[in-house]
Amino acid sequence: MRLVLLTALGVGGATVFGAVIGFFFKKISHRFSDIVLAFAAGVMLAAAVLGLILPALDYAGRLGLLIVIGGIFAGALCLVCIDRLVPHLHRLAGGAEEAHHGNERLNKVFLFVMAIAIHNLPEGIAAGVGFGSGNTGDALMIALGIALQNIPEGMVIIGPMLAAGISPRKTLLYASLTGVVEVVGTFVGYFAVSLATAVLPFALAFAGGTMLYVVSDEMIPETHAHGGEKGATFALLVGFCLMLAMDVLLG
Repeated sequence: MRLVLLTALGVGGATVFGAVIGFFFKKISHRFSDIVLAFAAGVMLAAAVLGLILPALDYAGRLGLLIVIGGIFAGALCLVCIDRLVPHLHRLAGGAEEAHHGNERLNKVFLFVMAIAIHNLPEGIAAGVGFGSGNTGDALMIALGIALQNIPEGMVIIGPMLAAGISPRKTLLYASLTGVVEVVGTFVGYFAVSLATAVLPFALAFAGGTMLYVVSDEMIPETHAHGGEKGATFALLVGFCLMLAMDVLLG
């Protein structure tokens, strides 16, 4: 339980860490941020496949393939529904920057922050579900992938809020709250699977589906939008292969 708590705080704290970096490096180049985000995408891709989807097949039994496929699509469709209600980074970041002065701009910034907070909930659940499976190694790999993705996400939050006239103290507070949502999600996923082990295969696949959706729908398009596609692609491969090597070497 202590490890779950520390991991939850680490996953949520990664957003705060990224926000602090955003204060000091407000003008980080797109090329650098795309490489960091692409590396995190590779880590999340490996974590989704190796830490969630393949274990789901092992736990599922006879109808394993159908349960896992259903779980993957259920996870992706869940985020599709969330996206329809609250669009995420690649749709709101530009809008927050281009918004007019005054209340309209402030409203867009708060929508932007709320979108990140809402999307952090299923990511936290994915980390918690990993621990609920009882495989600590896979769970830590999943949490690491999510935490790495949260760092550049935290960095992105800072600029629009400061530009909208929000004080630095409140900016850091709002950024921290988006991380708190992920901490809550981690415990929701952990306790849900711990209390009902029968749903474990579906829950693992569901969490894997949400991570695959985030990588494909948000992270890869974002890293390919500023002219650094090749560097981003190789950064993704490095992230994926690093997690693959860790999985093999650590068993």
